[in-house]
Parts: sequence; structure tokens; C-alpha cells
Amino acid sequence: MTIIFGSIWCVYAFFLFSLIPILKPDWQGPLLYISNCIQLVALPALMVGSAILARGSDQRATEDHAALLEILNDVREEMARLRNTTAGIAQQERANSERPTDVVSISDEAVISVNDPASAQQASKTS
Repeated sequence: MTIIFGSIWCVYAFFLFSLIPILKPDWQGPLLYISNCIQLVALPALMVGSAILARGSDQRATEDHAALLEILNDVREEMARLRNTTAGIAQQERANSERPTDVVSISDEAVISVNDPASAQQASKTS
């Protein structure tokens, strides 16, 4: 009933129903009685239908809220992992930026100076 009374076709039907007394003024009494009966039945039915629809909506909202909280926790975990990963990268970048620019590092143990040939010879003797 909620769907039927909530449709635009029901509005059109009741509008036409309200115009009947213009064409047949002597039907106004019975039509008034019929419209009051419709109101007495329709209003409680609409309230019950609205309550049922609201209950379903509340349940969906609770389920959506739980799903969103789960997604939020997943995002927080991923952000923590990402922070840990990027923290190591940032430390490595800082260490690399502190190295002299005229030194080429092949590995952590061997360092070759590009500008000073004597240092290059000493590095090759120690290896």
C-alpha cells in the first residue's frame, strides 16, 4: 500500500476523484464519505509501511557502518605498513644526500674518489 499510495498515479487518481463533485454535485455526500474512509485506512497503512521501510533502512545503515569501519581499519593497517616502508627509504635518502658528490660507491665497502687519484690507488691496495 505504501508503494501504491506513494506513486504519482495515485496522486492523479485522487485529483480526478476530487473533481467529480464539479461534474456531479449531488454525489458530493457519498464521495466525502468515501474519501474519509480512504483516509482512515490509508494513513495508518502508510505509517506502518514507513516504519517497515525505515527499519530496513536502519539495518542497511548498520551493515554499511560495520563495513566502512572494517575498510577504515584495513586502510589504517596499510598506512602503517606504508609509513614503515617509506621511513626506511627516507633514511636511505638522507644518508645518500650526506655523501660527498665526488665519491662513487660501488658497494658499502669499496669507495672510489673520482677527483683524487691517490685515494683511488689506496682504496685498490686495501681491497
